[in-house]
Amino acid sequence: MTVPGLLVAAPRSSSGKTTVTLALMRALSRRGIAVRGAKCGPDYIDPAFHAAATGYPSFNLDSFAMPEPMLDAVAGLAGTDADLVVAEGSMGLFDGIVAGAGRTGANADIAARYGWPVLLVLDVSGAAQSAAAVALGCSLYDPRIRIAGVVLNKVASPRHRRLVEAGLAKVGLPVLGALMRDAGLTLPERHLGLVQARETSDLDARLDRLADLAEAGLDLDAIVAAASGTTPPRRAGALPHPPGQRIAVASDAAFSFLYPHMAAGWRALGAELVPFSPLADEAPPADCDAAWLPGGYPELHAGRLAEAATFLAGLRAFAREKPVHGECGGYMVLGESLEDAEGITHAMAGLLPVATSYRTRKLHLGYRVATLLADGPLGGAGTRLVGHEFHYASERTPAPEEAAALARVTDAEGVALGLAGHRLGRVTGSFFHLIG
Repeated sequence: MTVPGLLVAAPRSSSGKTTVTLALMRALSRRGIAVRGAKCGPDYIDPAFHAAATGYPSFNLDSFAMPEPMLDAVAGLAGTDADLVVAEGSMGLFDGIVAGAGRTGANADIAARYGWPVLLVLDVSGAAQSAAAVALGCSLYDPRIRIAGVVLNKVASPRHRRLVEAGLAKVGLPVLGALMRDAGLTLPERHLGLVQARETSDLDARLDRLADLAEAGLDLDAIVAAASGTTPPRRAGALPHPPGQRIAVASDAAFSFLYPHMAAGWRALGAELVPFSPLADEAPPADCDAAWLPGGYPELHAGRLAEAATFLAGLRAFAREKPVHGECGGYMVLGESLEDAEGITHAMAGLLPVATSYRTRKLHLGYRVATLLADGPLGGAGTRLVGHEFHYASERTPAPEEAAALARVTDAEGVALGLAGHRLGRVTGSFFHLIG
C-alpha cells in the first residue's frame, strides 16, 4: 500500500522544526492516525522524541550516507503499518554537501525522491512581509520539490501574523498554521543538541501540550490533506548486516545512540540484540558472540563507569574471545582513560591504546567515508563504509600507525583525513558512527 508523506523543513537551523514536528505527530496520533516518523540526515536525538510522540520507531533517511537500495529499504521501514509518514529535516532545506544530484544529504533529496511535499517552518521573529521572500526563494530554488504550505513560528502578536500572512498571500503560499512566541516550548539542550528523550522530565506532558497547541494553531486537516508521494515497500536485504547473530548491546543513559535502521537490519537477518547496562555494572552476556558499545554520553558518567568493576572485567574477558566494537562514546570507554569536563581522569577498559578528553573540547563534525584496513566486525579489509562524526571530545594520544588503525578516511568530498580509530586483537572502535 502506498503511504503518503510530508517533510517538515525550514530555511535554516533553529527555526522550530522539531517543535512543529512533535506537535504535529502527537496531535495526529491522538486523532487515531497511524503517523510514523523519520529524520533526514545523521541524528540520534530527534528520532527518540519522534518515537515518544508516536509510540513507534523513527528512522533516519540519508541520501549521501546510504546507498540507494538501503535508503529505500529504510524508507520502507518508516512506512510500515502507517497512514502517514512525517519526516523532519535537519539544518536548512537545501543544506548538504557538494555531490551528484540526489546524493547531497540535503532534506530536499528526500522530499524529491519520495514525492513528499514540504511543510515549511518559518521563524518570523524579526521579520514580517520579508519572510515571504525567504519562503518564495525556497519554493523556487529546487524544481524537484513542492512547498505545500507554511507554518509560522515565534509569532509576536495578531498584528504581526497579519503582516506576515499578507506577504505570503502576495507570493501565493498558503499559511497552514502558526505558533506564538513561547519560551516554554523549548526542549532542554546540552552539548550535542537536545537532552535525550529518556532524560527529559514529564515528556508526555510536554508532548501533549505541543499537541494542544497544534490543535489550536495548525490546520491539521489541511496538513494531512496536503500529504502525498509514496513510501517504498519493505526490503530487508539492503539493510546493514549484523556483526554477529547474538549481539550484546550496551544500552542505558551513557550508551543510547544506535540507529534504528541498524538494529532493524540486524534483526531482519536473524540476529538477536541482548541489551546490558554498564551503568548498572552489567557485563556483556557471555553467551553472545559479539558486543557493541554505541555512542552516547559516557563523559557525563565517567566516574560511575570507572567504578563498574563487573562491567569492565566482563568486557575484558569477553574481548579475549569475541569481537567488540565501540562507536564514539563506546570508543572512549574502550580506551585507556577518559578525562571529564572537570579535568578528572578516569580509567576505562584499556582495550584500545587511546586516551580521550572531554575537557579539551573541539567540535568534530561531518561525514566520514572509511576504508577498513583489516577484517573485523564491520566487514572485511577494503570494505567501504560511510559514517558521521559529531563530538567535542578529543584524543590525547597520538594518531595510530596503519597497523593499529581501524580505517583510512576521507570527508564527504574526498579530502583525505588520514587514519581513524583503533584495532587491537578482537577489539575495534572509532569516533565515527556507521550509517551505511
